[in-house]
Amino acid sequence: MTFDRSGVDALMEITSRPELVFVRGQGSWLEDHNGKRYLDFVQGWAVNCLGHCSPEMVKAINDQAATLINPSPAFYNAPSMALAKRITGASCFDRVFFANSGAEANEGAIKLARKWGQLKRNGAFKIITFDHSFHGRTLATMSASGKPGWDKIFAPQVDGFPKANLNDIESVRALIDDQTVAVMLEPVQGEAGVIPATHEFMQALRALTTEHNMLLIVDEVQTGYGRTGKMFAYELSGIQPDIMTLGKGIGSGVPLAALCAREEVSVFVHGDQGGTYNGNPLMTAAGVAVFDVLTAPGFLDTVNARAAQLSDGLNALSDKWGMQGERGEGLLRALMLGRDDGAAIVEAARDWSPQGLLLNAPRPNLLRFMPALNVTEQEITQMLAQLDEVVARVRA
Repeated sequence: MTFDRSGVDALMEITSRPELVFVRGQGSWLEDHNGKRYLDFVQGWAVNCLGHCSPEMVKAINDQAATLINPSPAFYNAPSMALAKRITGASCFDRVFFANSGAEANEGAIKLARKWGQLKRNGAFKIITFDHSFHGRTLATMSASGKPGWDKIFAPQVDGFPKANLNDIESVRALIDDQTVAVMLEPVQGEAGVIPATHEFMQALRALTTEHNMLLIVDEVQTGYGRTGKMFAYELSGIQPDIMTLGKGIGSGVPLAALCAREEVSVFVHGDQGGTYNGNPLMTAAGVAVFDVLTAPGFLDTVNARAAQLSDGLNALSDKWGMQGERGEGLLRALMLGRDDGAAIVEAARDWSPQGLLLNAPRPNLLRFMPALNVTEQEITQMLAQLDEVVARVRA
């Protein structure tokens, strides 16, 4: 296969991409149009929790595609009900609305909180979010996000999202007024550079929101479904939120997301929420397959073992190269480089021969690691050895 420039020109220009086309994938590996293989520690930004083309997903999609794809969300379908029961059975939530993306799920959470505020809190609508947070690319979720510069790209922003500082409970308390209905946060800020909310902060947030009769919303689009070593990251803190959003790993590569809420918070009435494809059986059948693999006995134990291996390996690299350590939860981790050569390392690793390595640098001074949750011990060892060689070349 040759690189098709006319195909590139037909796509809307939204980001800088290297001149390679990925044509197939299996597990932790991708192959481009030239036949070169890449060890993938990005996995679609933590999307492919079972790696590329897992056999369980392939079978589920093939079987469902031959049976029923989309009867419309005006009717029930079996896979969506099966997946909803699995999620509610594994969590503290009672109701699930399926969507197509994490941004759509977060938009739904914002709407649900505002509707609850209309009914329960005299029209309260403000949702406290956090500096450097990332909640999506719709107008409302961009406004909720604390990513620098996003307040001006599509100004004016949607009103009602004051920003607090992560792990600073007093900065949250100072923003509460009679119009505040909820606090919304990522248990681990991914785009900000893999910054975990401390367990003590999460517990303090739960106490504070309960004290003020406010909702606690956890955006688990990146952290949900085993990524942190627990099925859901809120479990690490021993709390029960009111609303949770899921995406990315819930479909392991197919467009599937979820808005989850406790019964007393599920105040939508008919017509408040919907979507052309929400909960269609093709996507939710894939979701059932993913859920069943992740909840099989011993799966999360292996995730935690690989997380410890990755953490130890990154700390060893940090010590060797005079970096600033690593951080994260489970298999969502960051290596603090100590200098702004993240982009150079990503490019050198991708271009490495004979096999490339796919990494991510959400900030110039760090790398983010989001491998498949079924990544092997040998693959982590190989990644660490190759990264060591890449750093040596970049910093030579």
